[in-house]
Amino acid sequence: MVLITAALFGSGPALAQSILPLSFAGWTANSKEPFRPTAASAQASPDKAMAVAEEYGYSSGERATYFQGADKLEVAAFRMKDASGAYGEYSYLRTTEMPQTDLAKHSAMSRDRALVLDGNLVLEIRGNDLPKHKADLKSLVAAVTPRAEKGILPTLVNDLPTKDFVDRSDHYVLGPAALNQLFPVAMGTDLGFSEGAEAEIARYRLAGRDATLLLVDYPTPQTASKKLRELQQRFNVNDSQTGSRSPALYAKRVLTLLVFVAGAKSQTEANTLLSQVQSGTELTWNEPTFSLTEPSIGTMIVGTIIGTGIICLFALISGLAFGGVRLVVKRALPNKVFDRSDQLQILQLGLSSKPIKAEDFYGLGPQSQV
Repeated sequence: MVLITAALFGSGPALAQSILPLSFAGWTANSKEPFRPTAASAQASPDKAMAVAEEYGYSSGERATYFQGADKLEVAAFRMKDASGAYGEYSYLRTTEMPQTDLAKHSAMSRDRALVLDGNLVLEIRGNDLPKHKADLKSLVAAVTPRAEKGILPTLVNDLPTKDFVDRSDHYVLGPAALNQLFPVAMGTDLGFSEGAEAEIARYRLAGRDATLLLVDYPTPQTASKKLRELQQRFNVNDSQTGSRSPALYAKRVLTLLVFVAGAKSQTEANTLLSQVQSGTELTWNEPTFSLTEPSIGTMIVGTIIGTGIICLFALISGLAFGGVRLVVKRALPNKVFDRSDQLQILQLGLSSKPIKAEDFYGLGPQSQV
């Protein structure tokens, strides 16, 4: 048993990189081997399929064949460098004949082929009548999920217009190999992928014909503006090359985005798509407003006089109140609250022989003298 397991899955380090399980939901793998993208999985020549996968950050892959009685499933797993590249590979492999399914948040399935995006992993499953095995395929996805590295997915797809959109025709693009396969005009390296550009391609139905929309996002609006001028010199963009036999491209810039339409018969027809693209972040900052009005000099002087008068009146009333309360208490309770003889100390100059008493100050004593 140990020898069989070692033969199927290799040594310890290789096993640590394993993606696919040995078995799931009653399905058992009888073989497992390294995998590289081929024409069978990408609907292209092996060289082009591998070139596209490398643009998306292809790292490694595995292929396994599972059996359950007479049923067979062929599963290929793509490990990409990050989730963004995996999303691109998933969108590249998906076709319009593969409706969305609930195997995962991003998954699609036809009768004989299914695709699943899980973090930085992409699963491609082939078999007969796959919908009847949906529950088993969910078990396979659950077994693979712990081996996936999660990450942020591209958001450029959110800028695509929705009107006349051909379902599941969108593709995320990170390089010229995928671009030249998916866009009618071979713009290749001219778009500037090496400068940080990323793109999204989708098909639309305009007046009964297919048209292809290309969104290219650049790091800054200045880069996008410069790139549009360069492309107008090399391609027939917005009739920049009168009399040219090159396919007509209609384009506009929206902040950091360049938007191209191929397949439209006129600028007016292309504008039905171009006008729908609105990108960028609008920042609105409504600060509170107020009006500052200064009073006249006369008003300020009068206010100062009145304020000073109020303060003086308050001081006078407070002083009278304090003094009055003190006198009343002294008369009602002599030597009980204020000026108690046992606590009062008076400094005498000795100018007369008569002792000074506290009650003499208030005329409270029986023989007060001045």
